[in-house]
Amino acid sequence: MNPTNPIETLGRVRVVLCNTSHPGNIGAAARAMKTMGLTRLTLVNPKQFPDPEATARASGAADVLENARVVAGLDEALEGTILAAALSARQRDLGPIPQSARQAVPELLQWAGQGEIALVFGGETSGLTNAEVERCQRLVTIPVNPEYSSLNLGAAVQVLCYELRQAAFADAPPVSSVATPFATPPASHEEVEGFYAHLERLMTATGFLNPNSPRRLMPKLRRLFGRASLEKDEINILRGIIAAAETPLPGAKGRAGEPER
Repeated sequence: MNPTNPIETLGRVRVVLCNTSHPGNIGAAARAMKTMGLTRLTLVNPKQFPDPEATARASGAADVLENARVVAGLDEALEGTILAAALSARQRDLGPIPQSARQAVPELLQWAGQGEIALVFGGETSGLTNAEVERCQRLVTIPVNPEYSSLNLGAAVQVLCYELRQAAFADAPPVSSVATPFATPPASHEEVEGFYAHLERLMTATGFLNPNSPRRLMPKLRRLFGRASLEKDEINILRGIIAAAETPLPGAKGRAGEPER
């Protein structure tokens, strides 16, 4: 796995619940987290929180609720993370390639050994939007009975937290898909999003991307770079290339676009 203490590793895992409708499910998720040693809960635009029902359903995990962060959007929830994994049962045309929870967990722990990561869950009614999934570098599913695939939010959180804990404390290190140690620190969520915004500005300025007919280009590029697990130095190189492309060649008549300052 990684050389860090498993308790410290699990302490770098955030559970992010987006647009939760029922406060009882927030409490159930908090209870599921604490039983597996996870305590960092972030709520994105919950419909009703705090709420007595959430506290009642937490059943001894009220401290997780008391320390929960409440934010307005997913980008804010992911600030400071180096990897985000979306939890979804729905088939997606774009976005990361799906993995089962057990397949994904070894790599998630490898990343958590390096910095903050997030497990992102959608609301009870419709789950995560495509835009929210595109903000994540990994897509995780829970294999269930295809004839009855309904899994409530608290149960989904319990399954993922259980898999993380079992792998973190396993005697035999799990096989990781991260082949080599990080040469430089992994890029943060903010750094990756800054790169995407910079790239989109350049493509729009050059006419390669038409905002009125984007052809799902940015989601495809997000999937491509998401697989690469970009490091800080790599982000700097890519943004340097973009900045150079924004500078006119000798004899050129105009600029492709203004570099970010």
